[in-house]
Amino acid sequence: MRNALVGIVLAAVACGSPARAADIAAGKEKAELCVGCHGEGGISQMENIPSLAAQPDLFTQWQLVFFRAGTRKNEQMQPVVEQLNNEDIRNLGAYYASLPPPKAPKPDDNPDLSSKGAQAAVGRRCAACHMDTYAGTKGVARVAGQREEYLVKALRDYKSGERAGGAMAAMADVAFALSEEEIEALAHYLAHL
Repeated sequence: MRNALVGIVLAAVACGSPARAADIAAGKEKAELCVGCHGEGGISQMENIPSLAAQPDLFTQWQLVFFRAGTRKNEQMQPVVEQLNNEDIRNLGAYYASLPPPKAPKPDDNPDLSSKGAQAAVGRRCAACHMDTYAGTKGVARVAGQREEYLVKALRDYKSGERAGGAMAAMADVAFALSEEEIEALAHYLAHL
């Protein structure tokens, strides 16, 4: 019993030690691995590749952990995440969170579709997790200003069950009920925020 108490106290002391703060400069340096696909400053210029700029720190960290563990699968990401240790992941999360968000790609060329998307977002209670501005928080993605075709792909992947990882249950539940028209409207609306 005494040994168990000593173990508990030692564990409590060890857990009480301050965690190392993330190093944004080191994250920026490590992000050179990511620029080819996710773009300079975390703004993707490639179809079906998400922008990472202004993604919440924990969201980015969790996604990298899911890729590294094989829970999320992507053949382009796999060789990259195999090179990352936990400190790299913390630093990348902090770096991308520190960047300004992407700007809407262009003026909204289809306000009727955006209106339908806004209605779908309210009906599916998207703001309950992604926040009122759709900027995300903690482990929840920023979807405002994200690439439109990537949002369509992500929603389709959640709907089909192809995408796994964090929020899978919640997003699969929401996406399963979406029609193709709602998916396209939501993606259009969110991309133009």
